Amino acid sequence: MFGYAGKMLFVNLTNKTLEDRILDEETARNFIGGPGLGAKILYENMPAHADVFGPESMVGFVTSPFNNANVFFGGRYTVVSKSPVTGGWNDANSGGYFGPALKKAGYDAVFINGISETPVYLYIEDGKAQLYDASALWGMTSKALEAKFREIHGEKVQAAFIGPGGERMSPIAAVMNNEHRAAGRGGSGAVIGSKKLKAIVVKGEARTEVADREGLLQLNRELAANMKDGPGAGFSRAFGAYGTGAGFTNSTLSGDAGVKNWSGSGVADYPEAMSTPVGSVGIDKFKKKKYNCSNCPLGCGAIMDIPNDKMDLSDTPRPEYETQGAFGSLLLNSDPISVSQCNELCNEYGLDTISTGSTIAWAMECYNEGVLSREELDGIDLTWGNSDAIVALCEKICKGEGIGATLCQGSREACRRLGKGEEFLVVASGIEEPQHDSRLAYGLSRTYKYDPTPGRHVKGGIGMRPSGPDFDYATSGEADKAGVILSEIRNSAGYCLLGGGASPQGIIPRYLIAVTGFQYTPEEIDDLGVRIFYMRHAFNLREGMSRKSFTLSKRFTEAAPPFTGPLKDSKVDVERLADNFFEIMHMDKETLVPSKEALEAVGGLDLVIADLYR
Repeated sequence: MFGYAGKMLFVNLTNKTLEDRILDEETARNFIGGPGLGAKILYENMPAHADVFGPESMVGFVTSPFNNANVFFGGRYTVVSKSPVTGGWNDANSGGYFGPALKKAGYDAVFINGISETPVYLYIEDGKAQLYDASALWGMTSKALEAKFREIHGEKVQAAFIGPGGERMSPIAAVMNNEHRAAGRGGSGAVIGSKKLKAIVVKGEARTEVADREGLLQLNRELAANMKDGPGAGFSRAFGAYGTGAGFTNSTLSGDAGVKNWSGSGVADYPEAMSTPVGSVGIDKFKKKKYNCSNCPLGCGAIMDIPNDKMDLSDTPRPEYETQGAFGSLLLNSDPISVSQCNELCNEYGLDTISTGSTIAWAMECYNEGVLSREELDGIDLTWGNSDAIVALCEKICKGEGIGATLCQGSREACRRLGKGEEFLVVASGIEEPQHDSRLAYGLSRTYKYDPTPGRHVKGGIGMRPSGPDFDYATSGEADKAGVILSEIRNSAGYCLLGGGASPQGIIPRYLIAVTGFQYTPEEIDDLGVRIFYMRHAFNLREGMSRKSFTLSKRFTEAAPPFTGPLKDSKVDVERLADNFFEIMHMDKETLVPSKEALEAVGGLDLVIADLYR
């Protein structure tokens, strides 16, 4: 089968069994890989209502056909599980080199259930898997851990792993790889920690055969030309030089990036935006070298050498846009060094930077509004923009010490445990928001609230298109569905979101056909995207979720606050956007159950139909 290794590994950590299963062609064609394949496998193999930290709970590391296939921007893999935050479906993807390396090691995916009595890690080399004791590795942070794996298994190994945050089962724990790449959202790192699994370590030399090698190379040439001289040239130059933070200043000025825990907006509340204090452009002087993920022609990453007497930042990654916002503008912080310190801490301890920075923002507003005292924050003076205090609190969260043991549970759970501060929460079904404001781009609100994985800007349809008071709701459903189809196929194929800005329009389905040889018609491509969305959504339906299960904080739909700035007149009708989307997706507007006819029309969902229409 072109584009695939053709087999998956299933591991039960309770009884230490390892089982190979064939990935059949029909499943590959219908669900591609990544979150699509992951959702199908978990739906079939994980019981409904399983305890997220129990032995029946399953977590998957899922590659995609573009991994190890020489597709530009095709290096992303996905971690799938039930979310300890939402209680529903979770998928989070990451770049770097682990996804292609797992494919080289002989597997399209690894799925793990059960719970080990003692810490273990899984080692895979050239199609053979074995569990090893990880007791001596428990507690190790990212750089030291990966160095240890290279010492044990050789320089060519790649690993996906959890840090101390995941070991403590923090709901904001990420799955890390390549020291600073993270599948960060939704708490899958906590699920892995509950199983006493420290890492999956892989090595191999398997080649991924593609159906049309010359056609694939031609697509690469077409993409490269578009990046050099075509419509993607400006994007490629900016993001290649400064990474995802290339537009950070513009985002803060426009109202896109979060300011003052989303209670402010623009330069009036964050005047430092004009001087690019924490954006990539402002810290470019520290750049040591570029960083490219596997088979990436852009190279949006960078390794920095930052002089600092408080922390070793001599070999630290440049903070991504989301991190710059979460530890910068969201906290009114104008010190770029402190942002890098927080980024380094989160990478080393394995925490999601978005949720960590946003949780600090919640605590900071609580402190400045007199809801939390300095004593409750272990003596930290958490005034707006206090960079030393921000780093101190971030370190406590990463280490789970003092007030950090509460805050490392995320803002919603910290609010519940402390019994106050609910009015300052900015979450989607409990997940802290990414650094793109839906009061600027209205379509994000539907995605943030109602995607099967809430609070994600890399999902959904209308996305980050600026809206405004003249926004046309009438056609939002059609645009939303079209965008969902694209995002589902992109994520399941393993294609980087940034590739969209550099690539010619419509290139992903063409890559998919060249790699797999599956001859999709345009109508079948549409069905493919809708089918994957339904599959992810079906996991939530089986957990008993309906429309009322999903929530979104008012700060992402209403203009007050902020009272000034570029968003001062914004008001988003998220429920109208949702109604439009549900209607065009043939979903009941209260139960969110798709019609039987719609499920049958896209095909490949017989088990879902049987469960929903017994």
